[in-house]
Amino acid sequence: MPRSAVTVSLVTDARGGPFVFWDDLPSACRDAADLGFDAIELFAPGPQAVSKSDLAALLEKHRLHLAAVGTGAGWVIHKLSLTNSDENIRIKAKEFIRSMIAFGGAHGAPAIIGSMQGKWGDGVSKEQAMIWLGEALDELGKFARTFNVPLIYEPLNRYETNLVNTVAAGVDLMESLKTDNVRLLADLFHMNIEEADLAAALKLGGTWIGHIHFVDSNRRPAGCGHMQYTPIAAALNGIGYSGYLSAEALSWPDPHSAAEQTIREFRRLFGVVK
Repeated sequence: MPRSAVTVSLVTDARGGPFVFWDDLPSACRDAADLGFDAIELFAPGPQAVSKSDLAALLEKHRLHLAAVGTGAGWVIHKLSLTNSDENIRIKAKEFIRSMIAFGGAHGAPAIIGSMQGKWGDGVSKEQAMIWLGEALDELGKFARTFNVPLIYEPLNRYETNLVNTVAAGVDLMESLKTDNVRLLADLFHMNIEEADLAAALKLGGTWIGHIHFVDSNRRPAGCGHMQYTPIAAALNGIGYSGYLSAEALSWPDPHSAAEQTIREFRRLFGVVK
């Protein structure tokens, strides 16, 4: 049975992005718990954003888990990527991701690599970019294992990267790695742009899928666009997916309403009664 999660952003530079709750972590945890979510997914500017003890206390107080932590602030704030032509930037990108792996790993949560994967071009061939990406995923996946968590890699739509855009391409990348500790994030918004059949793509992803971003076609909360969720839910049940469906969605029309709509749709699809 999948579990529910909702995103919380502490990154001022990302304001307006697809995150349900913003800025006030204690309030977000309280609202998430009151609505019945199992976990939060945290998008933080860095590992110093909240102390280990404070975060642990908040999670325990509200009986929540930490589903995952994003690394996108490394791109949004510092413009770091794993495929930049500058070796020093690539090294700093891996250092930032390592710090976020350790941050999340302390709470049993994996780190997500999305925007920090970068893209090819500007003197970097696709072949070279994919080599650098694969090497980084091998290194960082091995590091994540020391915390007994996987590393999560996210294919993005063509407007955000030109490296890996589909679940099938993501599976090919996973199978090319030396480590077996990297899993795919299937983001329904990106998939709606790139996949001909979302349910078929999820079935193809199978056990490689380690995290889901639960969102509608227009990046509003699930149920506020034209996404057809019944076959998606059937596909997830078919592959035995038991990870998180995390609402990386716009806080439309407001954070509380977005979270409430998400948990309502999650319960409708998976028959969860709370």
